[in-house]
Amino acid sequence: MLKKIPHTFTIVFSLILLASILTWIIPSGEYDRETKIINGTERSIAINNSYHKVEAQPQTWEIFSAFYKGFVDKGNIIVFILIVGGAFWILNSTKAIDIGIMAFLRKIQKLQHIRLIQFLGINNIIMSLIMLVFSLFGAIFGMSEETIAFVIVFVPLAISMGYDSITGLCLCYLAAHVGFAGAILNPFTIGIAQGIAGLPLFSGIGYRVFCWIILTILCIVFVLLYAARIKRNPQKSLTYEIDAFWRNRAKESEAEPVHYHTPYTAWLVWGFLSVVMLIASFKFPITHIKIGADTHDLMIIPVLAGLFAVSNILVLRKSVHFFILNLLIFTIAFLIVGVLGYGWYIEEIAALFFAMGIFSGLAYKTHFDKLMKLFLEGAKDIMNAALVVGLASGIIFILQDGKVLDTILYGLSNSLSNLGEAAAVSVMYVFQTGLNLIMPSGSAKAALTMPLLSQFSDLIGVSRQVTVLAFQFGDGFTHMITPVSGVLLGCLGVARVPYEIWLRWIWKFTLILFFLGFILLLPTLYLNLAGF
Repeated sequence: MLKKIPHTFTIVFSLILLASILTWIIPSGEYDRETKIINGTERSIAINNSYHKVEAQPQTWEIFSAFYKGFVDKGNIIVFILIVGGAFWILNSTKAIDIGIMAFLRKIQKLQHIRLIQFLGINNIIMSLIMLVFSLFGAIFGMSEETIAFVIVFVPLAISMGYDSITGLCLCYLAAHVGFAGAILNPFTIGIAQGIAGLPLFSGIGYRVFCWIILTILCIVFVLLYAARIKRNPQKSLTYEIDAFWRNRAKESEAEPVHYHTPYTAWLVWGFLSVVMLIASFKFPITHIKIGADTHDLMIIPVLAGLFAVSNILVLRKSVHFFILNLLIFTIAFLIVGVLGYGWYIEEIAALFFAMGIFSGLAYKTHFDKLMKLFLEGAKDIMNAALVVGLASGIIFILQDGKVLDTILYGLSNSLSNLGEAAAVSVMYVFQTGLNLIMPSGSAKAALTMPLLSQFSDLIGVSRQVTVLAFQFGDGFTHMITPVSGVLLGCLGVARVPYEIWLRWIWKFTLILFFLGFILLLPTLYLNLAGF
């Protein structure tokens, strides 16, 4: 039996108490700072060799105001989290993603007569494409909790294909969290971490795409090799006896029939959004897409508007579910265009996701009162992640107001600067990885560590983007192994896989990912990469 681990709020508030104690122990000091414009962003930079001692200001009752200060300081990020959580709750209520996946599987099954597909194996292709999709979901919009709902779909699917429940977990949960670790546009990790570090939102995307490709290929190959072994000898599975439940269930029940329909509201939403995009096409005929130092002039908005109008005529004739899936795809496309072409930040992206959620619900003919209830349920579901951002930010305020934050930076820079850049980044990576074992909330860790480590990276001459990447890997890999993760335990519970068995299976893969993270961090130190 695993020992009960304290709640994230308990851990963070304990750290606030520890920070307060440190203000009584650590000598007070400050760096002189100067304001610089870096990559178009105004940033306060600590001046190297300017550290000096100041009068001590130990913190006492301030531990109770730290949450308020942190909440106010990170208000934009907290509201962003709540809005995105509510929007995706509405989207999930339509079951569009579930139906889209099942329709995709039926299409693939019809291609078995093609020789190339026969050679590669239809099952291998299906599993690879499923993992690719979920890895993209994790990398682009941070799919995590949503995977719990898909376990009930993919575990029986894997069993019916001759595999085991672990394979089913890998198709959705493992793939999504590998994508989460190799985040491309994940607003909950990259977006928050770069915002706190003062970096342009989603900058350095080119190298992160490369990292995501490497991690996803590794995940797919690892799972396919394991699945092939189980297919040859099912008794080798650690869950063979447990999976008897799923095998018996498959014999006794049939899949629930899908009700395909297209209410008139879906056509109204399509017409309204098509007009809006047409107007946007005339207003913004050319978009200047900036990727690193390169700028490309593209007619991207008129193209997207045309594709949206035409493609949705076809999907609406099938079902509203496919229209909603298309809406999600175009939301992601406009997010990329907005960030790279128009400098969108948290406010614009939050508005985009909010609109997606509202229009998804309206297209599904959801009553507006129910729509608001769904949004509030989603915001409530993600409230802990939002509030913990404010609470974690309070730690930094205690250290800043106690005049010991710069002393800690000074000590870290002195102790690690002699190690060299690679060793210093490795220490940050190990620190983030270890912290994730007890605090799986990526947004909380970003709020807790990025204000400190981003300034530390300035002092040792390492790009803040490298620090964000070290945070990204450290936050992502151990999600798949830590018993603190409610998502992991939820998925294991649905799949009926005991944590001890999962741990026996996953630890080797997690170790491989951990060492691969070291390797992927090295090029950021020695190569001239865009955004780094």
